Amino acid sequence: MLWKGLGMAGSLGDFGKGLIAIGLLLLVAGMCCLWAPKIPWLGQLPGDMVVRRETWTFYAPLGTCLLISMALSFIMWFLSRR
Repeated sequence: MLWKGLGMAGSLGDFGKGLIAIGLLLLVAGMCCLWAPKIPWLGQLPGDMVVRRETWTFYAPLGTCLLISMALSFIMWFLSRR
């Protein structure tokens, strides 16, 4: 088999499962990109910085990233508890 000749462990079925997992992650990321503008406070939390000049704008959503990180950490902790 070509995969074993390249030194990759597993079978073609494992590769297919990986592609499905990546596809699901992309689907979730796309849905988040579609729904994020409908949340009015997202991107305007304390800690989110915006610097506007004549020719450029710098945006650093530190507060939003912290909130999302905490939410995802809680979800992962909750799912890993068994």
